Amino acid sequence: MNKLNIDTIYSTLTKGIGDVRRNESMANHTSFRVGGCADIMAVPTSVDEIAHAAKIAHQYGCPMFVIGKGTNLLVTSKGIRGIVLKVGDNFAGLGFDGQFVTAKSGTSLASLVREAMTRSLGGIAYLGGIPGTVGGAVTMNAGAYGGEIGDVVREVYLVSHVGEVTLTQDEMAFGYRRSLLTTMPFIVTGAKLRLKESRQDEIKARMAEYAEKRRSKQPLEHPSAGSTFKRPEGHYAGALIEQAGLKGFSIGGAQVSEKHAGFVINTGGATPDDIIALIKEVQRRVKAHSGVTMETEVKIIGER
Repeated sequence: MNKLNIDTIYSTLTKGIGDVRRNESMANHTSFRVGGCADIMAVPTSVDEIAHAAKIAHQYGCPMFVIGKGTNLLVTSKGIRGIVLKVGDNFAGLGFDGQFVTAKSGTSLASLVREAMTRSLGGIAYLGGIPGTVGGAVTMNAGAYGGEIGDVVREVYLVSHVGEVTLTQDEMAFGYRRSLLTTMPFIVTGAKLRLKESRQDEIKARMAEYAEKRRSKQPLEHPSAGSTFKRPEGHYAGALIEQAGLKGFSIGGAQVSEKHAGFVINTGGATPDDIIALIKEVQRRVKAHSGVTMETEVKIIGER
């Protein structure tokens, strides 16, 4: 995309969105703390602003990537051509009605779990330690410890360049780390969840239990994007990687965590190229050792 197009798209976006940035470093917006620049970053605060971005992207044939907290992303060193639509703390909020909670898509999962707990609503403690947003969680059907957000979703609110639409739980086609949205160009603006009435002390105990499991088993002290690989059917990713002799293996500043082999971490000074090379080497060696093909759970986006 040439400079004239980018200038025009930027100018048009600013007519409907208050916060639009040029050449924004993605290292400041991803949990890996690496990545090149995005041509344009739009930071909306309303559904109307999100809809405006979707219309402009479609009008100009401009690629648009939606991110939340960037906790499941690796951006290449060359950065992202087009628009990055950031839907995080700038688009967060919760509304409660009995056992139902309506969450804006930029709301952090940790905030959702904590606020629900103060109202004696539980059944989602497993989400509390996932460092992402409601929108990202719904899109990828995030889960942990046997639970998935798709289990409690009742409605999902979406926007595209043609307008707004609401889908039910059944229409979302939730599966393991996927939903209808992994292949459809909709932007999540919110979701309605049905929670369970629970005692606050029981919810707190469950949250503490999951938090301790994460602290003891996951390399939370280093930048990463969480579990790097999807769980292969009939296997555990970390075990396959460890069996291939890769625990602690590194390329540049990227390392297979010594604490949990399912995590690729930035030990300091890693580049996107280091991380991508390490991911590919893990895939190659695991395939050679066990015959299992490892698919990434982390999304790699940007110009190659």
